[in-house]
Amino acid sequence: MFKKLKKTLIGDNAFYRTLLVILLPLVAQQGFTSFVNMLDTLMVGSLGEESLSAVGVVNQILMVFNLTLFGGLSGISIFGSQFAGKNDVDGMRQSFRAKLYFSAAVMVLGISVLLAFGDRFIGIFMAGEVDAERAAFALGEGHDYLRIMLWGLLPFALVQSYAGSMREMGKTVAIMVASIIAVLTNLVLNFLLIYDVRELTILGHTFTVWGADLGVRGAALATVISRFVELAILLIYAQLHQNRYVFLRGAFRNGYVPLSLLKKVVITGSPLLFNEVFWSLGMTFINQCYSTRGMTALAALNITSTAWNLFCIIMFAMGNAVSIMVGQYLGRGDKQGARDVDAKLLFITVVSHIILGGALALCAGVIPQMFDVTEEARALASKTLIIAGLSLPIHAFLHATYFTIRSGGKTLITFLFDSAYTWAVPAVLAYCLSRYTGADVVTMYFCIQFIDVVKLVIGLFMLKSDFWANNIVDDQNTEEKL
Repeated sequence: MFKKLKKTLIGDNAFYRTLLVILLPLVAQQGFTSFVNMLDTLMVGSLGEESLSAVGVVNQILMVFNLTLFGGLSGISIFGSQFAGKNDVDGMRQSFRAKLYFSAAVMVLGISVLLAFGDRFIGIFMAGEVDAERAAFALGEGHDYLRIMLWGLLPFALVQSYAGSMREMGKTVAIMVASIIAVLTNLVLNFLLIYDVRELTILGHTFTVWGADLGVRGAALATVISRFVELAILLIYAQLHQNRYVFLRGAFRNGYVPLSLLKKVVITGSPLLFNEVFWSLGMTFINQCYSTRGMTALAALNITSTAWNLFCIIMFAMGNAVSIMVGQYLGRGDKQGARDVDAKLLFITVVSHIILGGALALCAGVIPQMFDVTEEARALASKTLIIAGLSLPIHAFLHATYFTIRSGGKTLITFLFDSAYTWAVPAVLAYCLSRYTGADVVTMYFCIQFIDVVKLVIGLFMLKSDFWANNIVDDQNTEEKL
């Protein structure tokens, strides 16, 4: 029994070598990005709870754009990964062009909607604050931050298109390097643009640093500049190494994407796109329910979210690993190999996040002390961080399950599993708790985090059924092979 279990859940050396080649750059990139994002939040938090809450609200709104883009590109990436698995260069090239078209459309739509309705969206989150003057100040901060952040949507969309196709080939180091340089740029510019003149002590030596004193506007400007830096690095490197990224050879010679592929992308990818749109809207709705408990609750949850992202770096990277490794097995027509590698990836995901979740819970009393907020906000953040740590293994398993189902093109099921569930269960629960009970934000957060045990049971049944293990590119006719 033990030997059978070991064979099912523990991989050989070749498996772990392949996983580490994909995983380590992604973990390094995500870890470094999350750490610097935490430093960004610390800097913005020093401006006051109003500024911290405003930036958190705008980032929540922008998450809808980001995940809409991610959802559409992910639908195309299902084909890109399987084309890479069967060494079909022309198929990879066509899927890359489709990504560029989709990114342009989402960018134009996103900018138009946020310019027209951005302030209204921000105002919805401020409705729970009883201090009108405080709410008005936060709304102004959010307005300034959003207007500048809109300039960063173009480079963000292009980076996602390029990086997605590069990852599908299992080549992630260049993406990691570009991301690290970008976040370092963001960090330095944050320090120079957010604050005014400051004294900085390094190794016992004190330096005077001249800053622009732009506040949240400086934070937004730093982010936008860093995104253009990341795009420039990625474009230059990819174009200079077309022997490595073969899909770029002749990618811009024409804009051809075969109708047969577009139809399959629309059929397979539309549920995934709608899933990300409705899931992100669902999470935004849940956060709006939290905001009914006031701006201090928003600040505490912003701290929790920042720390959560830092402790979720392996979870996010494992999602990509599942998508790439399982997708490539399916593209080769090896369904049993896909099932075997997926079981091993799920096992690693759960075990690693039991450890990480425990670490997050243990750090719950320390992390909030790093932020310049009120003691009430720190106390709330400590409690929600413990809850976040204890629930982390559940969410890590669900994240990997989502990518497993998605890798085989079962995108309608992913829609039902993810966004439909989000609206049917946690969103309804959040609404009822916020409108019809006096539950505080900690109680609400606990209930919403652990209600996903229901989703975990559903996920286990779906994985056991093996319905997801499908090859979706065998009948797609392309010409050029590696």
